[in-house]
Amino acid sequence: MRLTDPDAPLLRQVCARLDDTGLTRLGVAVSGGGDSTALLHLLAACAPDHSVALEAATVDHGLRPGSANEAATVAATCAGLGITHQTLRWHGWDGSGNLQAEARAARYRLLAAWAGAQGLDAVALGHTRDDVAETFVMRLGRAAGVDGLATMADDFHRHGARFLRPALGLGRDALRGFLRRHGLGWADDPSNDDPRFDRVKARKALETLADLGIAPETLAEVADNLAETRATLRQITADTARTLARQQAGDVVIDRAALARIAPGIARRLLLAALGWVSGADYAPRREALAGLERAIAAGRAHTLHGCLIQPGDTDLRVSREYAAVKHLATPLTAPWDNRWQVTGPDPALTVAALGEGLRDCPDWRDTGLPRTTLMASPAVWDGPRLIAAPLAGLAQGHAATIHPSRGDFFTYALSH
Repeated sequence: MRLTDPDAPLLRQVCARLDDTGLTRLGVAVSGGGDSTALLHLLAACAPDHSVALEAATVDHGLRPGSANEAATVAATCAGLGITHQTLRWHGWDGSGNLQAEARAARYRLLAAWAGAQGLDAVALGHTRDDVAETFVMRLGRAAGVDGLATMADDFHRHGARFLRPALGLGRDALRGFLRRHGLGWADDPSNDDPRFDRVKARKALETLADLGIAPETLAEVADNLAETRATLRQITADTARTLARQQAGDVVIDRAALARIAPGIARRLLLAALGWVSGADYAPRREALAGLERAIAAGRAHTLHGCLIQPGDTDLRVSREYAAVKHLATPLTAPWDNRWQVTGPDPALTVAALGEGLRDCPDWRDTGLPRTTLMASPAVWDGPRLIAAPLAGLAQGHAATIHPSRGDFFTYALSH
């Protein structure tokens, strides 16, 4: 492919992401649509100059008869570019819930698992400026605040994998123009024209707004401005967290009186950060659910939300993992447990699961100073039904439990979320 002058700004935008990230192995998620197909070719054009090796994957949701053929076409395209390709198939939808939301969540899970298995540094996604504008309109209809309306992140982590959006500053038309100039085809997903879906409705709304002079790039600029505001609020929240919160055995403990004195918006952000760090959930709880938590805290009542147990004490507010959320979770000793604990010990064949009622076999647990509820939801080492160790409950037996590096500490999390 011979690049032309109109290609230069597209290449600068995409290649810049390779300059500032220090990547050596990059995955590319390619659906076969215009955006991701253009991103694939642009990355293939600039990756060699940046010493970056590319691999590609297509998620086949199996929801349309032509999806397998589209994945095969992407595989053929990758073969022509000398890029290894893998098709990831989703078989998880049972017909319930929001289809697009379930499919989106499945994509991230599959891509993160693929990135981990392949040893990739990150996965590039084909989101564009038009996606920013469509998301803005959708969230505006849900009365979203600053966080919801701010532009989507161009560098983030999910399910233990890093994701990049190198084309976020580019328009969809510019990417399709690139493909047309070079005679490169792409597949249009019929669901992109299905009026049942919110994103299609948002796309139609943008066509109407264009008559008022409100173009996708205008809304994307507004979203960028709000992203600056979001970053400022996150910094204030993180600074506040360092003055009135502390980590303890995977819990977040907050000075209750100090929390009541700070601005309600910052207090709310601090609570959301604690819930997110403890639970590992990708999304925040709904506003109504959070309001219920705030009422419970004001009344001094324990409350559960987002897989967390929130307990107001005389002086502190403790946010810990809810035992019910992890009681059936078990992983090998070699794998992270609850996506946040790394347990080490002499026998990798053992299993990590919640301590639960095994606490009664830990005679020194009261000496730890930790609440019973915290310890029941903590990681323990099991050999079938037999408790081997409970590192946080005073029964180490040569084992240790630490927060996995991918989760980081609470204060760093508060700054980035």
